[in-house]
Amino acid sequence: MAGEWNERLLGDVIDIKHGFAFKGEFFRAEPPGDILLTPGNFAVGGGFKAEKLKYYDGPVPDEFVLHEGDLVVTMTDLSKDTDTLGYPAFVPSAKDGARYLHNQRLGKVILIDKSCDLGYLHYLMCSREYRHEIIASATGTTVRHTSPYRIKRFRFLLPPPGEQRAISQILGVLDRKIELNRRTNKTLEEMVRALFESWFVDFDPVRAKSEGRDTGLPSYLADLFPSRFMGPEEERLPEGWGVGAILAQAQLLGGGTPKTDCEEFWGGSISWATAKDVSQCADMYLLATERTITEKGLQESATQLIPERATVVVARGATTGRMVMLGRKMAMNQTCYAVSSSVGCPFALYCQLRAKMDELVYTAHGSVFDTITTSTFHATRFVLPPEDALRAFDLVAGPTFERILISSNESCTLTALRDALLPRLISGELSVKDAEKFVGSTL
Repeated sequence: MAGEWNERLLGDVIDIKHGFAFKGEFFRAEPPGDILLTPGNFAVGGGFKAEKLKYYDGPVPDEFVLHEGDLVVTMTDLSKDTDTLGYPAFVPSAKDGARYLHNQRLGKVILIDKSCDLGYLHYLMCSREYRHEIIASATGTTVRHTSPYRIKRFRFLLPPPGEQRAISQILGVLDRKIELNRRTNKTLEEMVRALFESWFVDFDPVRAKSEGRDTGLPSYLADLFPSRFMGPEEERLPEGWGVGAILAQAQLLGGGTPKTDCEEFWGGSISWATAKDVSQCADMYLLATERTITEKGLQESATQLIPERATVVVARGATTGRMVMLGRKMAMNQTCYAVSSSVGCPFALYCQLRAKMDELVYTAHGSVFDTITTSTFHATRFVLPPEDALRAFDLVAGPTFERILISSNESCTLTALRDALLPRLISGELSVKDAEKFVGSTL
């Protein structure tokens, strides 16, 4: 490591400004309004997460309006495992005239030493050493807290400004590619879901045929749809289609947990999915899990491997209803259900569940801890198209699903590379030039 790296405290180069206690009477769950950032907008591992946004339509002091590129850090964490405490995120660009607001549970990073690179400091605050110190010094039990004082006393080695920027740029290239993949995958998923809703929710091909219009589909697809509806206006369905439980066309699979105090059951080659893994998955496909089990662990838990392309749904807890598709075979615990197509149409099944998930969760309300049970799947009514129509959807949508999977696998590889490079670059163990070779050979 070069001798130009100097030992510093974070407090030597930054200050951290507390946020504002915005009045609860002006909070909104939906727009319009400004976006009030919360610890829930921080991703595990650092970075911004645009989920469950909260809105505010009251008066706002100008000094607590955030701007694109501001670096903020979360100082409160309600999660069981302290997943996001102390992690940083850059404020993204705002849309539709909304502003991002600096809430009281967040700190805004203010540069004192202008020679420091904010991007480098962001990655420093994603490092294991920083996280260990923040968690070790945190207060509280159910809700964990840190403070500007605790954050600023973290001691680290600071490289020269040029090397800071180079480290930030290398890691940033990987993060930008991962984010691009995520946005592309989201767009592709929206496309296939729109196609599903056109065929099986709005019944556009049937409606067109019943009105004597062209369906816009090739004849081999158009012929799969009837030309009239049946039943009363408010409940009408395409002729020959049914309504019932999704389990008429799918299998419901449960999970289990090996004994936690038996080492021979853990750390094997089998991914073991939990509600946490599903909830924290940024893509449609789940590819990696926090923990793994062995073959003995799988046998001891009296469960089976869940087939790839099965849909896994969180059955209970704060994230009930979150769902992913499995990108590979894996086991899971009892916080989730897996739903596997029994008619060979995993992509249609995923879209069926996505379209009805709000109703499934609503049906679960009133159960203990808002739990989705087997009864929930039996009670929720689904439109059940003929199998040949479902297979046609999988044939048409399948290449898009596969494209999403390829992109997700690439992001998984890039994430692993970034996580391997970060501690070695931050510590000076790996040179920038060597890191550039690794990144260049991967992209």
